[in-house]
Order: sequence, then C-alpha cells, then structure tokens
Amino acid sequence: MTDYVLSDATRAKFKTISTASIATALFKRGLRNQFIQGVVPVAPKAETMVGQAFTLRYIPAREDRNPITVFQNPNHPQRVAIETCPQGQVLVMDARKDARAATAGSILITRLALRGAAGVVSDGGFRDAEGIGALDMPAYYAKPSAPTNLTLHEALDINVPISCGDVAVFPGDVLVGDRDGVMVIPAHLADEIADECTNMESYEDFVLEQVKAGQTIIGLYPCTKDEHQQRFQAWRRENGR
Repeated sequence: MTDYVLSDATRAKFKTISTASIATALFKRGLRNQFIQGVVPVAPKAETMVGQAFTLRYIPAREDRNPITVFQNPNHPQRVAIETCPQGQVLVMDARKDARAATAGSILITRLALRGAAGVVSDGGFRDAEGIGALDMPAYYAKPSAPTNLTLHEALDINVPISCGDVAVFPGDVLVGDRDGVMVIPAHLADEIADECTNMESYEDFVLEQVKAGQTIIGLYPCTKDEHQQRFQAWRRENGR
C-alpha cells in the first residue's frame, strides 16, 4: 500500500514521543480519528512501541467454515500472519471490536516476539494474557478472553486495509504505542510528525518545569508571549534540547 520505509532515525524519534503529542500534531492536519479506541497494554512497558503496520483481518465466524480442524491447514491466515509479519513491524488485528473470543494466545504471540516483531495490537481479546504480558514485546488488546478465535472469528485477509478500534489502518502506516494507547500515523506524514513532535515534547518539558515552579499557564501554554519563547530557547541551549 505504500513504498515508505520507517528509518532508524525516525523510529528513534518516535521512541521519545507521547501518543498525546502525536494526536495533537495530527489534529492540526485535520486528522481526528487516529487513536485506536478500546485497547490497552496487556502489561505496561518501559519502551514505546514503534513500527509499521502489518495487518490481519477477521470476519465473523460461520460454523461450517471454522471447525477446530482448520488449524491443520498450513495456510491458515492467522498462523501465516504470525510467520510472515516482518521484523520491526507491528501485527495489527481487526476483530471488529469483539473481545468475546481471543484473536491469539501466548504461544502465537511468543512466536511473533521471537521473530522480531515490534508489537501486536488487537481490538479483540487475547487468551493466556498473563504470558503475553510477560514478553518484552509490547502488546495491546481489548481484554482477556479464553475462547478460541474460531468461536467468533475467521481469519481471512493478510496485509490489507482494516479497521482496528474504529481507525482505518493501511499496511505500512506507522503505529506508536505508549501507556495511554496506540496512535496510527499515515505513512506519508510519519517523518514530519516525528520532527514536529520532537520539538513539541521539548517545549512541553520546559512548560512542565515552569508550571512546577509556580508559573501560570496563560501565555505559556500555548506560547503567546515572546518572553516565554526566549526563555524556552535559552532552556534548550542549556539542556541540549
């Protein structure tokens, strides 16, 4: 869907940027619906999740198509997605926000992590969530769910445009996840959003210092007074920001 390749430099910038800053930068460009709704970290991680999207689409299961024996098929899309998600990318699953059945469990997600994926996001459930949470790789889901995916979901399409938590996700989009949740950044905007938000994060760190010191936010946040801009530039020089 895109020729864009996330560079190491841009990935490193996003590692230091909050989803809140990204949401504001996208809002300035008219993009209001890029935060995946209803997903949370399986377990909080110290490091921010960053990677391009590799997608898996589930449709509602139909009983005659989804007996337990379908897992004997080596081309089953769920298994193929786990085995083909590229290193450094994020597997994003469209479960139609239905967490009554799992979209994967700890064995598959462990395999995904060991293959070098940057993370996994599902707007459905995960089974064996405790095991998934113990992995170093970031994982996001709606909630724990013990029933097998076959109960309600049929894995159908790999690396096609999907919906995840009411957000359109195209293969190659950049996902950034922190403790607040996950933002989806259109690939063609990724580099400029990373640059803008790096500057935004610096200013907000400066603002927080000022607020903790007793400074009023009027004229400071947002910056509408030259005196604050001058103080910020001096702060950047002093702090190497």
